[in-house]
Amino acid sequence: MSLFESGEDYLEAILMLSEKQDSVHAIDVVNKLGLSKPSVSIALKKLKDGGYLTIDHNNHIHLTDSGHDVASKIYDRHKILTSILVKLGVNEETAEEDACKLEHDLSDESWEAIKKASEKLI
Repeated sequence: MSLFESGEDYLEAILMLSEKQDSVHAIDVVNKLGLSKPSVSIALKKLKDGGYLTIDHNNHIHLTDSGHDVASKIYDRHKILTSILVKLGVNEETAEEDACKLEHDLSDESWEAIKKASEKLI
């Protein structure tokens, strides 16, 4: 299963939530992303079927290794891009929004160059 931007956003949200709380449920993802319960339910099923997450008998959502890899990659990009934009004078809210847009579309080559250059900025 290849992931689209929305799938990456779900995985990133689950990772972010799991860093702040003991367990993640579908309603947490609904609240984090501001989406409807049915939309989140459909997406979680697709991600589960794709092997990116599991849902246990208590409805706790867990990232698989492949889900964690994708989420970590996107979240790392998000944090670094946000920091760079803030250092360049962009206000935090705009930097967050723009980082969300940029984090998905960069090639690995461009990302590595940005990450290397960011070491001088942040």
